[in-house]
Amino acid sequence: MKEKIICGIQQIGIGVKDVTEAWKWYIEVLGFDIKIFDDKGVAEKMLPYTGGKPQERRAVLAYNMRGGGGFEIWQPVGRELNYPKKELLLGDLGIFSCKIKCPDVTFAFETLKKKNVEIITTPCLSPANKMHFFIKDPFENIFEIEEDSYVFLNEKKANGGVNGAIIGVSDMEKSIAFYSKILDYDTVVFDNTAVFEDLKGLAGANHTLRRVMLKRSKPLYGPLCELMGTSCIELIQNMDVAGTKIYHDRFWGDPGFIHLCFDIRNMDKIQEEIQTLGLDFVCDGGKDFDMGDANGHFTYIEDPDGTLIEFVETFKMPIVKKLGIMLNLKNRDDKKFLPKYMLKALRFARVKL
Repeated sequence: MKEKIICGIQQIGIGVKDVTEAWKWYIEVLGFDIKIFDDKGVAEKMLPYTGGKPQERRAVLAYNMRGGGGFEIWQPVGRELNYPKKELLLGDLGIFSCKIKCPDVTFAFETLKKKNVEIITTPCLSPANKMHFFIKDPFENIFEIEEDSYVFLNEKKANGGVNGAIIGVSDMEKSIAFYSKILDYDTVVFDNTAVFEDLKGLAGANHTLRRVMLKRSKPLYGPLCELMGTSCIELIQNMDVAGTKIYHDRFWGDPGFIHLCFDIRNMDKIQEEIQTLGLDFVCDGGKDFDMGDANGHFTYIEDPDGTLIEFVETFKMPIVKKLGIMLNLKNRDDKKFLPKYMLKALRFARVKL
């Protein structure tokens, strides 16, 4: 019997002014050098979030083979971009920061300093008793470099891929219920309210914040899950002032973290479940949507504050494009891992600058 399966965080969407410039930085600094697709086209399915009009775009999906989710680097084409009108504060509603897996936080800190990356905080312990620190890319996006031992392929890189996200919320209990019931992040790692020393340097860190970190109790399932690995979601509510929506009066695709995407199996079962909770998809790309050489079914829902959560059921993806080797996932066991050698072959899609 088919069931809902959340395999892991497939990618975080990052709206940028120039894909080529941004991706070069993400390769050189964060090691996201594996290209799954590089696609130019028109975003026709996201009309509620693009002003009611289809928008031209270029999108690149890139991974770091150490393991973790990828970056979907997204550039609107042919329109003026809308930037945030004010500095983002901890607790503002939406994706505040992207978490990055890191085996050795001290080494990563020294490595990034040598690369002249903008360092916001220095390494220290988080409430999860993990070492972490924050950086900012040249495009004003904040990344949390976070201690995490998960590895898919032990490449000599200072960090791995996406480990989750920090998301601002207005009602913590509603948000915990949403991420627990729908996305299976059902285990509370910590739930603390304070002015936090480990966040000093970030805008809004002087406020009293409630921070809740969630992880999944279920084991990893799904064909691609070993590449994506484990992950966590940290929710932050500002207890002093109401958070403002990060994408208020802006379009999906404008600069910043535009969505958090989960790799899934059995989209119909996910829709059945969310409908029992009084929700439904806000966008549906259909069951045969092409993104360059990849093919699948994508949908979106909103969390209680309107943050966009994407589901992608992958049907086809290139493994070794130059040899015409494609991976068909339609008839594979929903829970079974792909043989590791297949995913390791993605190394042939490495982009060298």
